[in-house]
Amino acid sequence: MPWKECSVTDERMQFVARRLAGEPMAELCREFGISRKTGYKIFDRYQECGVQGLTDRSRRPYHYANKLPFQVERFILNQKYEHPSWGARKIRERLIRHFSGIPIPAKSTVHAVLDRNGLVERRGRVRRRAQGTDLSPGRQPNDLWCTDYKGEFLLGNRHYCYPLTVTDHASRFLLTCEALSSTCEDYAFIVFERLFQERGVPANIRSDNGVPFASAHALFNLRKLAVWWLRLGIGIERIRPGHPQQNGRHERMHLTLKKKPPNRLPPTSSSSRLASTSSPKSSTNNGRTKLSA
Repeated sequence: MPWKECSVTDERMQFVARRLAGEPMAELCREFGISRKTGYKIFDRYQECGVQGLTDRSRRPYHYANKLPFQVERFILNQKYEHPSWGARKIRERLIRHFSGIPIPAKSTVHAVLDRNGLVERRGRVRRRAQGTDLSPGRQPNDLWCTDYKGEFLLGNRHYCYPLTVTDHASRFLLTCEALSSTCEDYAFIVFERLFQERGVPANIRSDNGVPFASAHALFNLRKLAVWWLRLGIGIERIRPGHPQQNGRHERMHLTLKKKPPNRLPPTSSSSRLASTSSPKSSTNNGRTKLSA
């Protein structure tokens, strides 16, 4: 035998039927688990409206305290129909000129009226994604430099250190490892300017798509540092987002720096950290076995 489904309306009908049969109100309310006030209300609604009175009524309020007058809402819609390019701000200015003596709705209220009637065009968010470029083999020294930031290190003074590293792709020579206080472009300019004076200008520089090398919101993803490189005649190479293996030699050098930290105790300033980077730099350049390209 299948289970019988029972709704609230069915329970109320059963309650009214037993009440009409002469059962006491107090015992019925106690059996159905309701108060006598609710029981009398259900029975009175049945006597007034019949079976329709046993269904749930709408809880929607009869009046809204801050509801816009019909004339104002109609004026907003007519202005939008006549001028499709107008927004809530301009339509509100027309309301101020046209109506006097009544509270003028806020711009957000005008926008809500337009949105409620389907008159707001929602523009999709344009997400600019960085893309990689063609990568050169870099078989000769100074044909290709690779650069990146080796994460961040928390110093003893609770400040972070951001080491900027640059290597030659062909020889895997660690050209510089500068400890900086941030990834700001100004600091990177100083490091590369000194490096160009000491080592010359490479043919290409390979980096990822992060700050300060690239920006997804700039024209052609070029930041000031990349524009400066182009003016110097340096070709720019960028790896594909999420593909660090395209700069694998440089990332492998970062692993060496991570396994052999310059100091067991973290220095309390970037200057002391900068001085201590000479040890892993010399160890990476002079103590490593030369690998074939």
